Amino acid sequence: MATTNLSRTKVRSAWLFLAPMLITLALVAGWPLVRTIWFSFTDAKLDNLDDIKFIGFDNFFSEYGVMADDRWWISVKNTLEFSVISVALETVLGLIVALVLNANFPGRGIVRAAILVPWAIPTIVSAKMWAWMLNDQNGIVNGILQSLHIVHDPIAWIANPHLSFWTVVLVDVWKTTPFMALLSLAALQLLPSDCYEAAEVDGISPVKVFFQVTLPLIRPALIVAVIFRSLDALRIFDLIYVLTPGSDQTITMAAYAREQLSANQDFGMGSAASTLLFLIIGLITILTLMVGRVKLAGETR
Repeated sequence: MATTNLSRTKVRSAWLFLAPMLITLALVAGWPLVRTIWFSFTDAKLDNLDDIKFIGFDNFFSEYGVMADDRWWISVKNTLEFSVISVALETVLGLIVALVLNANFPGRGIVRAAILVPWAIPTIVSAKMWAWMLNDQNGIVNGILQSLHIVHDPIAWIANPHLSFWTVVLVDVWKTTPFMALLSLAALQLLPSDCYEAAEVDGISPVKVFFQVTLPLIRPALIVAVIFRSLDALRIFDLIYVLTPGSDQTITMAAYAREQLSANQDFGMGSAASTLLFLIIGLITILTLMVGRVKLAGETR
């Protein structure tokens, strides 16, 4: 009986401590989400939000709805391609960087701090910096390539429709790989050393140790890192808005929603696009958790 009362007291205390966070989440995230979903079923315009009419699913499935807009499907394709390619590259490169930083070498602390610089720079600042560096008229990247005789003429990295998508991926990989490296490094440092000592005594090659010991042990942390990074990639907006504003080759779902909300002042359509983006991200997150067999309340199965 005493144990039961103690457990109830602990549960009450836990909910008491969680209450401020839950209330804050409901106010800053839950309420705007509910409002956005509501506006997606109305004919709301940005210049007149007081006089709106319920129109059902017209913003989604009508002749002029989001689902009938080719530009929306282009943005879906771009977003999914960008997310898969950038997260895959960042995961592989981040793991390689983490393995290097996990080794003992002189100046390791300085290198660990330096590797985080790209991630610490605000996205808008790094996007503008890369826009200047990749400028086809006076950018430093073209200058270096021409001085090394790698290219003869300046390359329009951002304006060229065949290069702009890969340029955005490159900049995102440069900026976010340190995030994946940091999470992978944290997982590597928690691994027990006796496994590696036993593998060394048995004469197992480092490559075999990595795939049969290291990778399975850090898989839970790696899956969580991939989920976090995928959620961030699926809602990318600022990097693309600065580098290639309005381009069909790089428009994403978030950029499409912003275009409807702000440029076209169609609050209903923009809210419908935002609601679809929310549903797609939620679906992909659930599928990733199921495929990765991740239990949010504990370890992976």
